[in-house]
Amino acid sequence: MLRWLNNSGVVIVCAILFASCELVDLRPVGMKIEPAESDSLLPNPNSPVILSFDTEMERHEAESILQISCDSGTVNGDRYWNGNALYFVPVPGWTAGVRYTLSLSGTLRSVDGRELRLERFVSFYAINKSAPPLLDWHSPADGASVGTGDVIMEFHFSCPMERLSVESALVVEGMGNKTFEWSDDDRILRVFPEKSLAAWTVYRWTLKESARSRDGVPLPRTISAQFATNLDQVMPRVQNVYPVLHSQGRWLPTGFDIETGLGPSQGIAVEFNKVMGENVLRSLRFEPAISGRTELLSEKTVLYIPSRDIEPETAYTLIVSGDTRDSEGLKIGRDFRISFVADIPFLKVLSFNADGVPVLESRAGTYNGDLGSVLGVRVGATGEFSFTIWFSLNFTTEEKQNAATKIYLETFFPKNLPSVALNSVSWISNDRLRMTWEGLRAGSSTEEHYYRLVIPGGKGGITNGGGMYFKEDQYLYLEAVK
Repeated sequence: MLRWLNNSGVVIVCAILFASCELVDLRPVGMKIEPAESDSLLPNPNSPVILSFDTEMERHEAESILQISCDSGTVNGDRYWNGNALYFVPVPGWTAGVRYTLSLSGTLRSVDGRELRLERFVSFYAINKSAPPLLDWHSPADGASVGTGDVIMEFHFSCPMERLSVESALVVEGMGNKTFEWSDDDRILRVFPEKSLAAWTVYRWTLKESARSRDGVPLPRTISAQFATNLDQVMPRVQNVYPVLHSQGRWLPTGFDIETGLGPSQGIAVEFNKVMGENVLRSLRFEPAISGRTELLSEKTVLYIPSRDIEPETAYTLIVSGDTRDSEGLKIGRDFRISFVADIPFLKVLSFNADGVPVLESRAGTYNGDLGSVLGVRVGATGEFSFTIWFSLNFTTEEKQNAATKIYLETFFPKNLPSVALNSVSWISNDRLRMTWEGLRAGSSTEEHYYRLVIPGGKGGITNGGGMYFKEDQYLYLEAVK
């Protein structure tokens, strides 16, 4: 009985083993990889990486172990199936010259239960295997000190570059608009700022790795550097202010100081210690205001030309704005001020000489009612009266004529005296005027006759043609006697 049982157990075990051999599939899962070998080259930017299986796989597991990376990190892509083949296509497309690595690490299962253990790494390229471009040299150097004018940035590459990608990848903080110039078969790039750079400013630039060679290969990494516009350490300042005189087509220094030496028909020169920027032409103002124009006398000197002579005996202040910049863009920093009184006198009467009467000399430079001056003058039987006025300045030909028509003699007391008339007028020199009037009537012991000589003053009065005029109306009271 025991022997029978032992034989039955053997039969049962064999039956179980036989049944098990029918359920277990020991065939390996077949797989092909494209690209199959390291350093392979995919032909175009959208060529897929393909894992082809000889049986249907658990798709999620297969998709999860497929990883592709490069120096910049993991590559994002779309995964899709075509039958038993898994395709991977990068979202941005492959980049030329970049070395990619396909990593397959883990265990996959087929739908029929078989397993495939993988530990595979395949390196490959796309489009071409060209070497990446390098930035061999650039100017200004990192950390360099430069001026603000005529700054040109220059970049030298190791191979011909794709222009638009480089220009788009270059960022210069604070520079604004710029122009690009390529040379040496697109190996050298020069960058010109449209405007002068700001003084004492740090400019940082970045060339992103999106800059590509003509073969489409990007820079290996982003490159950054900086430079400062602090080469010029000398601050601008006003060095001198002086009067200038126009002579033979040039403006020449008069040799006098500005505080008291500015004469008629002269300009004001403001000299700086260094070459100035164009805004210096807008940097001058006066208190009180003086109308005129500004010109450059030299690179360091600006000239202000008044449109007319400034007011006599008036204190002015010249102000140079603190925002005035030199050619490098450095500011003066604070307003410069200097006060002056022009050496432009008022017109005066030096003497009055009536025929047959001693010369009446100038007192305080003027004759007016406040002086209480009354001069007795003899009047002939015909009522004629002649006198000569000596002025303090010469008159031009035109103003001689104007002055003769503006000076007048009027009845003063009594009011019923008949009016007088001008008989003759002549200039015996550039500063002496002789006039003869008629119709005057001499007074008597019982009735005094007074006349008033009026020389109009102020800007609307007589002028000598050089901008000088009387400060106010001039009066001289005449008593007509026999």
